[in-house]
Amino acid sequence: MFTGTAVFDILLPGDSRSRKAKRSYVRPIVAALQRLSVCCAEVGALDLVGRAELGVAVVSGEHSHVQEVLDSCEKLVAGRYEVELLSVQRRVFGPQD
Repeated sequence: MFTGTAVFDILLPGDSRSRKAKRSYVRPIVAALQRLSVCCAEVGALDLVGRAELGVAVVSGEHSHVQEVLDSCEKLVAGRYEVELLSVQRRVFGPQD
């Protein structure tokens, strides 16, 4: 069994000056990621209105499948025109870890 995690650090547009505005950008991204059969949540930068950190987790029996799913998640977030992807931290854990 292999598990993979990714944390996406994203910069939100300048008009997201309130938590309500922040949620209006984060909620659709989380929903889109969840359609890829991953667990996803906002995991960091909760007090910052111009930034968000989204965490993704996936479990599979094959290492290559975990990598493919994480690649798809990264493409999805990077392809969102309304936000800027600043960094991605990825980790994959296998049976020996």
